[in-house]
Amino acid sequence: MSIKPSIGGPSAPTRGKSSYSASDSNDCVEIAVLPEATPIRDSKDIARDHLAVNPAAWAGFVRYAAG
Repeated sequence: MSIKPSIGGPSAPTRGKSSYSASDSNDCVEIAVLPEATPIRDSKDIARDHLAVNPAAWAGFVRYAAG
């Protein structure tokens, strides 16, 4: 799996989504890796609140998911 960037507004963080997501579909979870947190959102409903995890928790999840 790799992360593909998605487009946001000029002040929006650069978000990415899994390469497993279909390129013609918005059915995906998007992330933005920031120094203070990793916000996670549903790409179908970006107006909803996001879930944010701290960098250590995100790194642990990525190690687990890759294993």
